[in-house]
Order: sequence, then structure tokens, then C-alpha cells
Amino acid sequence: MAEKGASRGTLRRLWSLPRRRRGTTGCSRPDEIMHQDIVPLCAADIQDQLKKRFAYLSGGRGQDGSPVITFPDYPAFSEIPDKEFQSVMTYLTSIPSLQDAGVGFILVIDRRRDKWTSVKASVLRIAASFPANLQLVLVLRPTGFFQRTLSDIAFKFNRDDFKMKVPVIMLGSVPELHGHIDRSQLTEDLGGTLDYCHTRWLCHRTAIESFALMVKRTAQALQAFGTELAETELPNDAPSTRAVLCAHTEKRDRAKEDMRLALEEGRGVLESVSAPLAQDPERSVNQDQLDNQSTVQRLLAQLSETEAAFDEFWAKHQQKLEQCLQLRHFEQGFREVTATLDVVSQKVAAFTDVGNSLAHVQHLLRDLAGFEEKSRAAVDRARALCLDGERLIEDKHYAVDSILPKCEELRQLCDAFAAEVGRRRGRLGRSLELHGLLETSMRWSDEGIYLLASQPVDKCQSQDGAEAALQEIERFLETGAESKIQELPQILQDYESILNQDLTEHVRKVFQKQASTEEMFRRRQASLRKLAAKQTRPVQPVAPRPEALTKSPCPSPGIRRGSENPSSEGSVLRRGPYRRAKSEMSGRQGRSSSAGDEEESLAVLRRHVMNELLDTERAYVEELLCVLEGYAAEMDNPLMTHLISTDLHNKKDVLFGNMEEIYHFHNRIFLRELETYADCPELVGRCFLERMEDFQIYEKYCQNKPRSESLWRQCSDCPFFQECQRKLDHKLSLDSYLLKPVQRITKYQLLLKEMLKYSRSCEGAEGLQEALSSILGILKAVNDSMHLIAITGYDGNLGDLGRLLMQGSFSVWTDHKRGHTKVKELARFKPMQRHLFLHEKAVLFCKRREESGEGYEKAPSYSYKQSLNMTAVGITENVKGDAKKFEIWYNSREEVYIVQAPTPEIKAAWVGEIRKVLTSQLQACRDASQHRALEQSQSLPLPAAPGSSPSRGTARNIKKLEERKTDPLSPDGYVSAAPPPPKAPEKGRDDAVTSSTSESSALSRKRFTLQGFASIKGQKASPTSPDKKAKRHQVKSDPTPFGVRGWNKTSHSPEAPGDDADWSSAEEPVNSSDAEEDGGDPPKKLVPGRRTVVVGHVEAGPGVLAVRSGDVVELVREGQEGLWFARDPGSGKEGWVPASSLSPHLGKSSSAQCLSSSESSPGSAVLSHSSSCSESGQAPFTELQG
Repeated sequence: MAEKGASRGTLRRLWSLPRRRRGTTGCSRPDEIMHQDIVPLCAADIQDQLKKRFAYLSGGRGQDGSPVITFPDYPAFSEIPDKEFQSVMTYLTSIPSLQDAGVGFILVIDRRRDKWTSVKASVLRIAASFPANLQLVLVLRPTGFFQRTLSDIAFKFNRDDFKMKVPVIMLGSVPELHGHIDRSQLTEDLGGTLDYCHTRWLCHRTAIESFALMVKRTAQALQAFGTELAETELPNDAPSTRAVLCAHTEKRDRAKEDMRLALEEGRGVLESVSAPLAQDPERSVNQDQLDNQSTVQRLLAQLSETEAAFDEFWAKHQQKLEQCLQLRHFEQGFREVTATLDVVSQKVAAFTDVGNSLAHVQHLLRDLAGFEEKSRAAVDRARALCLDGERLIEDKHYAVDSILPKCEELRQLCDAFAAEVGRRRGRLGRSLELHGLLETSMRWSDEGIYLLASQPVDKCQSQDGAEAALQEIERFLETGAESKIQELPQILQDYESILNQDLTEHVRKVFQKQASTEEMFRRRQASLRKLAAKQTRPVQPVAPRPEALTKSPCPSPGIRRGSENPSSEGSVLRRGPYRRAKSEMSGRQGRSSSAGDEEESLAVLRRHVMNELLDTERAYVEELLCVLEGYAAEMDNPLMTHLISTDLHNKKDVLFGNMEEIYHFHNRIFLRELETYADCPELVGRCFLERMEDFQIYEKYCQNKPRSESLWRQCSDCPFFQECQRKLDHKLSLDSYLLKPVQRITKYQLLLKEMLKYSRSCEGAEGLQEALSSILGILKAVNDSMHLIAITGYDGNLGDLGRLLMQGSFSVWTDHKRGHTKVKELARFKPMQRHLFLHEKAVLFCKRREESGEGYEKAPSYSYKQSLNMTAVGITENVKGDAKKFEIWYNSREEVYIVQAPTPEIKAAWVGEIRKVLTSQLQACRDASQHRALEQSQSLPLPAAPGSSPSRGTARNIKKLEERKTDPLSPDGYVSAAPPPPKAPEKGRDDAVTSSTSESSALSRKRFTLQGFASIKGQKASPTSPDKKAKRHQVKSDPTPFGVRGWNKTSHSPEAPGDDADWSSAEEPVNSSDAEEDGGDPPKKLVPGRRTVVVGHVEAGPGVLAVRSGDVVELVREGQEGLWFARDPGSGKEGWVPASSLSPHLGKSSSAQCLSSSESSPGSAVLSHSSSCSESGQAPFTELQG
């Protein structure tokens, strides 16, 4: 408020200047023009009337200084409108000053050439309309004899008509006029010498009045602007203050420009008015000219003073706005700095961890140093802001009371932050010192244990060997003075300020470990001293079998520790008859002690592996953090933006992938969990198994690695990377650190192998083996995914195909069957080279294409060719005796692909994996069928038969029997199937290669097809030679598996057999895969009558008829759930049998004969899925030939 009052006082002083000036001059009429409220009459307004010159103000003066107005001879005077006449009179009387006008005007009326009547009318009109005081009226009457005589007579007789407030004098000639007014005050037409030009006078009057009006408007504008500035409230933020300052500055510049133009115009008017005197200094100038000159000079002076006052006012106002802007900047900076200091203070307060190892403390110290370095900018900014505030105070800022406390607060915050950082650094320094002692002690203990474990037991049996080992131990113990913790209480007291519960426990454990190591050394020394002492004693010849001692294993440290009992040793020496028994006991103890020493050595090695795992894990986490903070975070730093090339903009996720996610997993979870296994390294496999799913994040990182490397090659010369590398003081560039995650995930399996090597007999060996297998599986998945992302040309989503199981390159021959004709490609001696990708739902055939380039760009790509839906795929394990070939056939052998693997092992792996997929699909389809059958059995009751009605339990028993029969892993399982009509046998394919294990052989002797769940009842096979071939018989699928209605039926149109010369051998059995698809009538619906049993029931439950394969039963009537009530004609027994185990034809058929699984080729297996297994009848994947 004080500031605003001061501004208004300055403003009042500004506008009081013109008014004070007005009182100091005798010519105040122009000043009145500036300040009067009524708009004055100006020459410009009546310029046309003034140009008529029926009256003018010549500038002459009477003897008493009265202004003289001259009315020259104007014949049309009487025709002048009253309004024009009145305006001209008013204007002329307003020109002289108030002082001169107050004396009165002298009117000179020239009517020498006019008539008396006109003289009379002119005088009367003037007298009636003159707006000012009159002092004297001088009339030059007509000069003609007649008119002069007439005017004398008329004036005498009409004197009363001319009675006015002032005298009217009739003059007969100009000399008489000179008697009343000096010639120098009269114009030339009245016989005077006064220089008067009416046009010049009119121009001067117009210019002066225009300038006066400009001065008035300028003054009013300045007054309004000054009022606005004085009443302006100061904004509360820097942008608004800056906007107000800019707006006011712009208005001030416009006002200054208006004043400059007014001054220039005034100077021009003054020069024009003063021109005659400037041209002739001795020339006499009338009073009006002098008045005009003084008026212009006065206006110019007023304008200059106004400008000076305005400049003074503006300087103060501008200073106030600038100080306000400085204050707002200071306040804004104060808010930002305090907020930043609060954040960094909270962060430094969070540095409470004192570390759990030497490396951890060093890492924390580096973190604290890095944090202090990053926070230094905020602290420096706070100190700089404090200095700015002090400068504002020195410059006498108007807001000193607001600035000074903020400066004090900034100093306190900076000092508090520095003190807190110092305290944290001191605590970590003490922790580093303590952990250094602990690490030294642990290293001494580990080295001591390793020394004890590495001393050869056999060399210690001699005196020299024992003495050498003893000296080696003594030399090592001499180093313990500097390495060991001397007194535990003293350590706990010295480092009490930093000890927490975990660290205290760690100190106690280290001390206990050190004490245990010392105890082990003491026992080993005692044993070695006794061994060295025993060697000096003579051997007693009374021992019954002294060779027993020499043949026993060399005593280990464990034996020596066990023989320290003096009573036992004395007993041996004193009692000879027991020496042999003692010797044998010592041998057993030696073996036991040797095993204990070996386990101790393995424990040392396990600890070494665990230490390496922990150390490398900590280093790995630190390197990831270094990359994320030193590179990734700097890409968002505005100060580094100018160093980043355009190719890197918005590419941080491409360059670094999900490295941040990997870092958080290892830093927050995995490293901490690993540290919990430091004391039991043999159990570390559990840690890997518990977090195995989290390791899937590496697959995403590796899949992004090609894009990352490509971007790095484009931008590796970017100054940004060079600057970051310089700040981090790294010797290697960023790409080396981007490779760290790939190297780390491959390092784990090496460490697990090493740990497993030393933990074979430990509790966690199984977990280590499982963890190793899981890590290898992840590596395989990562490797497979790298190939998967290189597939091009596939229109669908690869993620919809399920998990990628295997991938690899193979040689492929194809055979396509179209209608009744086969299109063979076996004539191509050179097979197609295809890269196969086995998914859970499909197998993809791709063509491998090598690429040229560097790094990941050199990796091959795969052009998609075709895909096979796994729901319509079957396999034949062996083809023509080649151990590396197998068949993948599709859509009921409509398409057959002979695949040759690089090695038999790869083939076995692929066949096994495909078998797993098909078996899982078979199980899923069977479960769906059983679920629907169960729902139908619950909704529809089973019809009762005379004398035998199957109960709900009977149906369940049959269901359980069906489940056992359809279980592909059951050795005595059956799958019901209805065979086709009898058909002449054909040559079958030779499947000569057997499986390597009994389990795989048992599984390979089954044939699975979801069309009919076909299987063959097993009988025990007799031994055969490797060249002897078993036969397989044709089995056709039942259109309704398990007799459940609602399944899609698959009809097979009869086909003419093709030429199979290139596909089968002469010894191929009639049940070849080709024979299944080449002929056969559609399955028929069962009707009551005699039917042949295709698959028998070895054991029967209540209500179930026990039958054997090949028996003939008589069907009585059909029940629910695919069951028929049947009677055995031979035994007369009755019961329920499943329709799927019966042939739809009467009598026996050789083609319907059931063979045991051992009758088929031991090495053959045909696994297939039919499209009929799904109720929706999904079509297979569309084949795309390339």
C-alpha cells in the first residue's frame, strides 16, 4: 500500500505541472483549450467562414492595448448568415488573452465604398451580435459626395438609433482614423504599416490549435495510463508478472512515441510562427504574432515537463515490476529447491542399510557417492539461490522481509543435508571397516579349512610327512594374528553404533566359524604330533597279524582325532592279545574318517562355488544398476538431450529391452534369497526352482536383443554414449554391458553343474539336478524363441499355436494323395531341406535362409511354407529300416512327410515329443467323451432286461473298464474299435527298428487314433530274431467312440489301391497305414443277432458279461451309453457288453482278429488324431506350399 501511495503521489505531481504553468503566464487561453470540458471553437471548424474575410483580427492594438477587429469593405456583408457571423465573432474574440479581452475590443468598420443604408445595417448587426466587451466603434462612412452628405444628415437625425454601450464615431477619412489608432496598428488598406496576411494568419491559427489539441490528448492519455499503472496489483507468479511488465512497457513505448510526435509538431509550428522574425530580426511583430509564439513555446515546455515527470514515474514503476519479477523468480526457485532438498533429504535418510558383506558395503558407498554427486546440483542451486537473495537485499529490494527468512532456511537445509550425508558416510565407513575384518576372518577360516582338506592323508603317515604338514599348519597359524577377530566383546563394543540384529548375528557366526577353524587346527596338530611321535617307536613283534595295519587304508585326520583317547592307546600297548582287534577297528575308523575328510573337502568346494555365485550375482546386479542409471536414465536428462541423435529418440525400450525388470528381480528378490542359502549351498537348487518362472523374463530380453544390437550399430558413435562412458569411467562400451544378461543366464547352469558335482551325496542333490534341468530348459526355450521370431510369411499369430516344444532342420520327402490318385515326390533324389517348428497345436515347415550381416543380423531367417494341425497328425516311428527317418502323416495319410533327422538321437527326441502331444490330446478327447457319457447316463435311465438289469454301479464298472482299456500307458489297456468288412490282405510296411527301453517299446506297440480309439489286445510275445517281422491287421475306427451319440461321424469313400512300390516292402503286413485308408465299407449300425467280439474283457464286474476276443455273442437288445445286453450261446451267461467291442458283421473275420501288442512290430508305433475327435469338426490348418 505504501508503494501504491508513493506512485499516486508521483502521478499527482505529474499532472499538477501544467496547471501551475497556467497560473504563471499572462496568456492562458491555449491552456484553457487543453483543460476545458466544453470543446472549444477552432479555426479548423470555421475555416470556410474565416476565409471570407468579412472580419479579421489583424493583431493591432489601441492606445490602451485593446485588440482591434477590422471589418473590411464586404459588399455581401448583409447576406452572411447569422450563425456564421456569430461563429466568426465568437472565435475572433476568443483569440486574445483574457487580460486584453477584458479591456475591450475596438471595431474598425470600413464602409467607404458602401451606401448609408448598408452602414446603418452593418453597425446595428455588429452591435447586436458582438459577444465580447466593446471599447470603441470607428466607422469610415462612404466617401461619395452624395452618400457622405446623406450620411451626415441621417446620422444627426437618427443618432438615437446608434445609441450603444460604447461610442460610435463616424469618420470621414482615413487620417481621422489615424487620430484614434496609430498607423503602426493598422493594416495597409487602412493606411497603416501593420504587416498582415490573412491566409498566413489562418494557417498559423490552425497549426497552433491542432498542436494544442494534440498536447491535450497526450496529457489525457498519460494521465489515464499513469492511473492504470498506479492501481495495478502486483501478480503472485513470475509469468504473470512478466506479462504485466511487458504490457506496461509496450504501452509506455506508445505513450513516448505520441509525446515525441507532439514535440516534433510543436517545434514545427513554433518554427513557422517565428519564421518572419527569424528572417528579419529588425522587423516589427504585432502582439498577436508574439502571443502565438509564446503560446507554442509554453505548450512545448509543458509537454517536455510532462514527459520528464512521466519518465520519473515510469522508472519507479518499472523498478517495482522488475523487483516483483525478481521476487517471484526467487520464490519459485525457493519452492523448487526446497522440494528437491526435501526429496534428497528423505532419500539420504533412507540410507540406513549398513550392508551385509564387504562388497555390499562398497556398493552402498558407491551408491551414496553417486547420490551425493547427483544431489550436488540441487545443493549448488540452493546456495546460488541464497546468494541471489542476498544480492536482492543489497539492492534495497522492497520485499526484504520476505527474502531474508528464505535465505536463512536455504542455508539450514544445505548444511543439514551435508551433515546427514557425512553421518551416513561415517556409518558406512565403520561398516566397511567391520566387514573388512569379517571378510578377512572368513577368508582365513576358508583358507585354513581348504588347507586341512588339501593335506594328503597318505603322506602324513610318515614322520617327514607329518612334520611337514605340522610346519605348514604352524606357518599358516602365524598369519592369523592379523586376520583373526581377537575379542568378540571388544568388536561388539567398538562397532555398537552400526550393529543391528542381522549384523550382530553375522559377527557371531564369523567368530564361531573362526573358533571352529582354530579348534580343527588344534585337533589336526595334536593328531600330527602323535603320528610323528608314533613313528619313533619300535614295532612290537608280538602282533599276530601285523600286515593288517599295512593293508588298511591310510589313517585320515578323522582317525587321528578318534585315537586321541589315551586309555585306548594304553590298552593297545599293554594288552597284546587285543592288538589285532584294535588294528581292525582302526582300519574301519580310518575308512570312516577318510570319508569324513572327503566330505569336509567337498563342503569347502561347495562354499567356494557358493561364494562365486554370490559374488558374481552382486557384481551382476551392480552392473545392471550402473547401466540403468548411467545410460538409460540419462536419456531422459534434459541436459543430455543435445547429445542424443535423432535415431535414438523414443528408442530407450528398444536399446535396453526389459533390463529394468531383470534388475528389479535380481536386486529385490533373487539376490536376497540366494544369500539365505550361503550357509547351506547344497540346497541352493531350491532357490532356483522357486523362482524358475521369473527367469522367463530373459526370453523377452533375448528376443529384443537383435533389435537392440541393430540400433547400437547405428548409433554407437553418438556423443551421448561417449559422454556417459566417460562419466562412468568404463573401459568397455555399452554393448558389452547389454550382453551381460545373456551371459548371466548361461552362467547359472555352469555354476549349478559345479555345485552338483560336489553335492552328489547331499540332501539337495535332487533339487540341484532339477534346477539344472530347468535352467537348461529355459536356455533351450530362449534359443528356440530366437529362431521363432525369425519366421517370415506366416499370416496368423504364432502365439495361438501354443508353446514351442522343439525346432530343428531336417530333410523332408513328401507324398500327396488326391482322390484316387497318388502324386509321388519320392522320385526326387534330392530331398527338401526344411526347418520344423513343433508347437502344441501345429507343426510348421519353413525354409531356412542364411542372411549376411554382423551379429544378430547374420542369424538365419525362416520362410514359412506350410503347417499341419496336430489334431489331424499321426506318426510312424521307423521308415524302411533307417534309424534317422520317421513319418509325419496328415489327414488320414492323405499327406505323408518322410522326415530324416541329422542323428538318431534327434529323431528319438522328436518322436517322443510328438507322442506326448498326441497322447495328451487323446487323453483330453477321452475325458470329454467320458464327461458327456456320464451326463447322459445321469439323465437317461438304463433299460432293464428280463432277469438282468444293470444297476448304476454296473454302468460305473463298465466305465472304469473302458477307462482302463483306453489308457495308453496301461500295459493291459484296450481301446474298443469296430473293424471293417473282410478284405484281402495287402503288403504292409516294414518297421524293423525297436525302441531302446521297455517303456518306450511298450508305448510304441500301441496305436492311437481318435477316430475310433483303436487298440489291439495284448498277448505275451515269443522271442523272435531281429529280422523276423510281426504283422499288423487293419483296424477301422468306430464312428461313435464308446458308443456315445452326438459325435461327428467320419465316412470313408472307397478308393482304388494305388501303386505302393515306392512306399512299402514285400514283407509289409496287411495292417499298414496305407491299407487303412485305401478301402473298406462304411461302418454299419448294430442290430440284434450274433456278433463277433473284437476286444474281450479279461475281467468283468457285476452285470458285465465276460468275453474274449473272437467269441460270438447274441445281442438281445440295445441299452444306453453304447451298451448291449448279450448272451453267450456256449455258456448261456448274460450281461452287458460295450458296442464298441463288437463287430457290426455276423461271424468271425480274419480282418477283425485282435492281436496283442507284442504281435506288432516291436519298433513300430502309429500315433494319430482324427478330425472326428472334436464335435465342432475343426478343419486342419490350411497347407501353404512354397
